[in-house]
Amino acid sequence: QVQLVESGGGSVQAGGSLRLSCIYSGYTSSSACMRRGWFRQAPGKEREGVAIIYTQTSTTFYADSVKGRFTLSQDNTKNTLYLQMNSLEPEDSGTYYCTQDSSCRAAGPMTSAAYRYWGQGTQVTVSS
Repeated sequence: QVQLVESGGGSVQAGGSLRLSCIYSGYTSSSACMRRGWFRQAPGKEREGVAIIYTQTSTTFYADSVKGRFTLSQDNTKNTLYLQMNSLEPEDSGTYYCTQDSSCRAAGPMTSAAYRYWGQGTQVTVSS
């Protein structure tokens, strides 16, 4: 059974930084489609992809809105996925979810429909 546990959320002022962590356990795969990453959802908005990594190749995708500010990394020795968030803006506020899937789906990697497993989320609030 896959488990994804996020931590590291909090409240910061604009321009500040946070590092989110996601400890993953359970099923993993050497499939070329194996991927993990982060989505976020603000109240009244759809869940959107923030950063995704294909674990076998370390190929990474970022939303345009976070490029140059956020960095996704993984530490396989600790079964942990990180999201370093710098230069935070109020628009970055929301609940951040860790996600994982190994199936090769038609939906693109930055689409929530492409993922089966989700963590419970961690809240990020950025004040101006």
